[in-house]
Amino acid sequence: MAEQDTGAQRRNGIRRLSQATLVAGAVVLSGCQTVVPRGAVPRPRPAAGPSQSQQPVFEQGIPKDTARHRVALLVPLSGTNAGVGQSLANATQLALLDSRNESVRITTYDTASGAAQAAQRALADGNQLILGPLLADDVRAVAPIAKQAHVPVVSYSNDTTAAGNGVYLLGYAPAQSIGRVVDYAAAHGVTSFGGLVPNGVYGERASTAFLRAVESAGGRVGSLQTYDRVGGAMTAAIARMAKSAPYQAVLIADGGSAAAAGVPVLRRNGMGGARILGTELWNSEAAIASKTALNGAWFASVSDGLYRQYAAKYRARFGAAPFRLSSLGYDSVLLTIRIMRDWSMGTAFPEDRLHDRGGFSGIDGAFRFGRDNVAERALEVQEIRGGTTVTVSPAPTGF
Repeated sequence: MAEQDTGAQRRNGIRRLSQATLVAGAVVLSGCQTVVPRGAVPRPRPAAGPSQSQQPVFEQGIPKDTARHRVALLVPLSGTNAGVGQSLANATQLALLDSRNESVRITTYDTASGAAQAAQRALADGNQLILGPLLADDVRAVAPIAKQAHVPVVSYSNDTTAAGNGVYLLGYAPAQSIGRVVDYAAAHGVTSFGGLVPNGVYGERASTAFLRAVESAGGRVGSLQTYDRVGGAMTAAIARMAKSAPYQAVLIADGGSAAAAGVPVLRRNGMGGARILGTELWNSEAAIASKTALNGAWFASVSDGLYRQYAAKYRARFGAAPFRLSSLGYDSVLLTIRIMRDWSMGTAFPEDRLHDRGGFSGIDGAFRFGRDNVAERALEVQEIRGGTTVTVSPAPTGF
């Protein structure tokens, strides 16, 4: 069951359980790129209500429900980040419906007006696990509050600096994507690399990951240039890069649209033979395959095979396409249900089970949490070819 926390209900002292989760959405996290929506976010249709035997007992304050584990979902319900949060919440509802699980009750709390306050409300309501928040700054605000209450946090952020000390990250880490595509390129004879990365936190982490990946693969980075996201900045960076050409491959650690705009400039500056490499950001763009400038480019990401099935089911229920990032919400519920077999009713969430070395699986494929509490993912390599994407190196099915 899913429900939503609101201030008005709390002031009245009575909360009524909602039959569907209503929430909202975001960017890939503080310091990273904005996720491009695959469609407008609709209002969800009401889900079927619980049977008479499962109705919670209403009392002044928090309703008592001893038949379900309480899990909090922390996402922005309002403001500029409302789209992805709504899609994430819809995804958690869909996961409960698909699994037909009636032992988990998910309550959604708005982080837009303050993540710390949302976490405090969630803990006061007796939740034993927190899913979310989405943004790294919100994760940092929630972490010490949850830690003090001995409640783990499974966040949708991909800012690895926010992980640890009870916080686990499900987000797609750019370092893993870059490492995977560089390894694939090296296995196909590429030894000379160039790199273009935007200034900012994401760019800094992408640069570090790129240098380490190329070194590990036995290659050489001839030039690594940074640029601001302003008109003409990438062109100037490419001109600087051309001085050290040629390269067998060039990584453009930016969104697909930015990369597509940069490729013709690369070609005009004597790098026509370089293979273009991308990051996990490309998988967020529904129209990435239609960008003819990127024909032949490689990028690594989670597999889209199961996601396509999920997206069709999501559209059928909610009337619009999901945000690509919403699969994290679905998989976080599957993760919770998987661990429930070792979670006795009325007890603390068994955090040690999150470190199962055999890993877990979901819409985005196999994953497991490393010692750093960051989700290590099985990634595939895709090639943009003739208006579509083709998997040229499948993701491993497990660990």
